[in-house]
Amino acid sequence: MSADDTPDVVVLRQKIHGLSADEYAETLRERLPDKNVVLARTPAEERELLKQTPVATGFNIDADVLAEAENLDLFACVFAGTGHLPMEALNEHGVAVTNASGVHGPNIAEQVVGAILSFARRFHVAWRQKQRNEWRSYPTHELQGSTVTVIGLGAIGQAIVDRLDPFGVDTIGVRYTPEKGGPTDEVVGFDDEAGFHDALARSKYVVVACPLTDTTRGILDSDAFKTMHPDTVLVNIGRGPVVDTDALLDALRGNAIRGAALDVTDPEPLPDDHELWNFDNVLITPHNAGHTPKYWERMADIIAENVERLGKGKTELQNQV
Repeated sequence: MSADDTPDVVVLRQKIHGLSADEYAETLRERLPDKNVVLARTPAEERELLKQTPVATGFNIDADVLAEAENLDLFACVFAGTGHLPMEALNEHGVAVTNASGVHGPNIAEQVVGAILSFARRFHVAWRQKQRNEWRSYPTHELQGSTVTVIGLGAIGQAIVDRLDPFGVDTIGVRYTPEKGGPTDEVVGFDDEAGFHDALARSKYVVVACPLTDTTRGILDSDAFKTMHPDTVLVNIGRGPVVDTDALLDALRGNAIRGAALDVTDPEPLPDDHELWNFDNVLITPHNAGHTPKYWERMADIIAENVERLGKGKTELQNQV
């Protein structure tokens, strides 16, 4: 390979949300017309190209290829979460890591608002009656005046709060550093058990928008569901294990909550014989909230900015982990 053919950015052969890696590479070429963006189509091509490129992007990278990736300065992960990456190996080889924080904000926030409105206006009842050609009025709810707790105030949590604002709701945010405040009317900390349960007790909608950590794993347990009002709806677009599935099932069986909208579950994928499928008041989507036709556009913006920074010798990168 000649010097002119040396890749500036390598797109790994990995698809997400049904989106083609070819489309990702083409979007990057349009965004970086002066750079050589190459798509690795086979495992052998990946290994060879990673030896030469300063920037690689995909959802994962094998730790065993890093020893030969001597020129690699940046791995741009196309996921917001990076817990699946070999971070120790990347650090050891001096490879910076960025994530897709902010890419999902608009689409996931719209999914959350849609789920909340669906439960408020009880569209699921309308769909069932339509299937029976049944013209019969049914009671509904109003979102206005409700309290919504958003667990996690990262880019996605903030986008959710922004889109809820015009609906006239009161919002409570839960975050690690409540002293930072946030876009919500109130903020409590994960370690403030009394404040957290007070928020759950007052909320008609509880939205999970946090990553999975030792602190958040199972934070919505049987005690949390006992605290929630029977009219509360759970919306989870974060990670499945943040919610204790057995406790959620108990709450649903006992009418301890009004329902749930789950884009993520534990286990995942949800087995076809799992009890969660059987509840009329549970909306399940297959980890689909992250899908958007603008995914690659937003990823390309992040990478283009960081390629420019690297070219200027800057070490501080956008979305650096």
